[in-house]
Amino acid sequence: MTTVFVILTKLITYYSYALIVYIFMSWFPNARGTAIGQFLARICEPYLEPFRRFIPPIGMIDFSPIIAILVLNFAASGLAQIFNWIA
Repeated sequence: MTTVFVILTKLITYYSYALIVYIFMSWFPNARGTAIGQFLARICEPYLEPFRRFIPPIGMIDFSPIIAILVLNFAASGLAQIFNWIA
């Protein structure tokens, strides 16, 4: 059970890092057109899409990725609480 928890926690952490890199790529022209940008788009956009539907951008700032990362962090915290409760 510990191994599953550790793997899930690491996956959530790595996915959070991928989201952050994907978000920062929007600051650089043509960065999302590269192979890395396209790969990150394939793995990040399906997760970000529901947040973008419910949280509209304010001016030119899109807050939905911040909320998406916070939800991932809450999921990791909830997973830790469940694991501590079981163990």
